[in-house]
Amino acid sequence: MTSATERLPRLLALVPYLLSRPGIPIADAAADFGVTEQQLRKDLELLWMCGLPGYGPGDLIDLSFESDSITVTYDAGMRRPLRLTASEATALLVALRALADTPGITDTDAVQRTLAKVENAVGQARPAGVVVGLEGRESAVRPGVRASVQDATTRRRALWMRYYTASRDEISERTVDPMRLLLIDGRSYLEAWCRSASGVRLFRLDRIDEVEVLGEPARPPSDAEPTDVSAGLFRPLPDQPSAELELEPDARWIAEYYPVDELVELPRGRARVRMRYSDRSWMVRLVLGQGGQVRVISPPELARDVRQRAEDALTRARHLPST
Repeated sequence: MTSATERLPRLLALVPYLLSRPGIPIADAAADFGVTEQQLRKDLELLWMCGLPGYGPGDLIDLSFESDSITVTYDAGMRRPLRLTASEATALLVALRALADTPGITDTDAVQRTLAKVENAVGQARPAGVVVGLEGRESAVRPGVRASVQDATTRRRALWMRYYTASRDEISERTVDPMRLLLIDGRSYLEAWCRSASGVRLFRLDRIDEVEVLGEPARPPSDAEPTDVSAGLFRPLPDQPSAELELEPDARWIAEYYPVDELVELPRGRARVRMRYSDRSWMVRLVLGQGGQVRVISPPELARDVRQRAEDALTRARHLPST
């Protein structure tokens, strides 16, 4: 079932879309909007009941069907396409600038032309105080890391690196065989065959502490498959454990930053979420780092680990010399 929040933007966009494509086959329109032909027909039936005040003949949107094609014969003033909000335009500009700065992009001219068009269209809609760019996100990449990684990927050379793994909160030394560079959610990643893990891994460039291009060629195994990131970077596995957490208002960012399976609104701006995790120690650190703004509802072993780590920290703190 299509939710109202998904359907309304589509309904608002349908009329100007159809006006610019008179006689378009319904199958083509459905494909462009990413819905089934049956759903699109339901949308068109609803549009027939929309229009100007009075809602009589000559006031409602009128459509003409011929065979399996559709034409708008009266638009009821809905001929203007939807415009981006300031926040949507900013997000689009950030993504385009990230793409333009990504090594290995073949058609940078097309990206720059699109960027110029969006900047021109945004005009005064850009929110005050917002700086469009990647300096805040990409400045953490250590000097020389990006150039070395790009060089090794282009020349197909193996890499040695010191890498920080956030999920385990540890730094390790690895030798990898580069495969390609990726840009995901505004961050740069190296996809490579990791010899230590004997598998394909994604390495965030801003988590590489040190890197060296080796003299030996990169030789990823012939059966090393590229990572499918079409549906996003985080893909929870069915057998991963899940945690039920209660978030105070100051910790609601967790539900926006990390994928969650379920979100339930609670009084006073709180929320209850269910999210999957692969490493319990990572989840313990996430909860403790919120300073009491997150409560673990389940599983009990996670709640026990959080409580034990907190008690251990308090015990150590009591033995610190006073200042």
